[in-house]
Amino acid sequence: MATPPPTDRRQFLGLLPLPERRFITDALRTETVGGVLLLVAAVVALVWANVWPHSYETVSEFTVGPSGPLHLDLPLEAWAQDGLLTIFFFVAGIELKREFVAGELRTPSAALLPVVAAVCGVALPAALYALINSGAGGHPGGWAIPTATDIAFALGVLAVVGSHLPSALRAFLLTLAVVDDLIAILIIAVFYSSGIKFWALGLSLAGLVLFWFLNRRGVHGWYLYLPLAFAIWALMHESGVHATVAGVAMGLLLRCHTEGDEEQSPGEHIEHLVRPVSAGLAVPLFALFAAGVSISGPALREVFTQAVPLGIVIGLLVGKTVGIFGGTWLAARFTRAELNPRLKWADLFAVSTVAGIGFTVSLLISELAFPDDPALADKAKAAVLVGSLLCALVATVLLKLRNRHYRQLCEDEDRDSDGDGIPDVYQQVR
Repeated sequence: MATPPPTDRRQFLGLLPLPERRFITDALRTETVGGVLLLVAAVVALVWANVWPHSYETVSEFTVGPSGPLHLDLPLEAWAQDGLLTIFFFVAGIELKREFVAGELRTPSAALLPVVAAVCGVALPAALYALINSGAGGHPGGWAIPTATDIAFALGVLAVVGSHLPSALRAFLLTLAVVDDLIAILIIAVFYSSGIKFWALGLSLAGLVLFWFLNRRGVHGWYLYLPLAFAIWALMHESGVHATVAGVAMGLLLRCHTEGDEEQSPGEHIEHLVRPVSAGLAVPLFALFAAGVSISGPALREVFTQAVPLGIVIGLLVGKTVGIFGGTWLAARFTRAELNPRLKWADLFAVSTVAGIGFTVSLLISELAFPDDPALADKAKAAVLVGSLLCALVATVLLKLRNRHYRQLCEDEDRDSDGDGIPDVYQQVR
């Protein structure tokens, strides 16, 4: 019998390199805990806003901070939105930089599928929202609300219903979310920044140059970087460009490759320190001040009968799922990538549904899209909550159907018969 010709098709969702697998495991462990805290904070916000609405509004609107030339006398809600989320986007910037130098995005062939998936997962929800809001009474300005994936919320759901999801699927979800975060911050910077003050922007950029220079020269000391980072953030906030852009920029400027005898790059070291603050404090506190919307029978009916909330729900549930899955399938179909034989396309569809959970950034864009219409912003937030909940429920059903298979895959990946700390699957002769 003739020997089949060799193939150079690259396997998609195959076994991760061991160092990458360990990094992903550590990162996702922190994000999973943060995701659970995020869910708790969202529930607390909903109860607080609906049982004691006056108290919730009073605390949210309580103003703290110096007035001065940078106008930092802000309500607590604004501090959470512009300040705490900057920490979240700082970690996202480091993640993105690391993906470019050491992760899935370091080579064009490996980066193609998650990048195409993320782009399609942004484009289709935006298109569906715009289509639903194209008629009279629609508000097309909210097109970006259903485009974002919330990795912390998604991992919180996986912690409850998909704890045995194979590491390759988790890594794909994380890489997808990193690219998604980059697209989100570009959307915020381009479409939701206004009244640019170039003097403040110029000084903020000068601060970023100094930040990069000190990092490249190997200068250490939190007492130096923290005041500099705050100054960069405050100037970016005053410039009219959304302040979270400063966080992403600083994250991207950190060096994320090792030099000499370093065990960790500066970026990885700082990410290890800051990620728990982001996942365990910054994002849950943001959710506490952003997720407090009125939930009632009429309000829920409006989610499915008015153009803005309906566009958001359809964008998250249908647009994100179909966009991510369809983009990935097409990219794999027209490249040399073939799916890991131990997985099925149904597994990727389930993960695509998980990626439809849009919370943190979607709530942020809800505020930015309708700054002069708080009532409409609250409807958009309610739609984000409903759409994310529907995605979580659908994903739960899909993942439970394959949970026994996932459990077996994880046991095979983790088995270490000789107890040397290296799973057997990495010691097999290939």
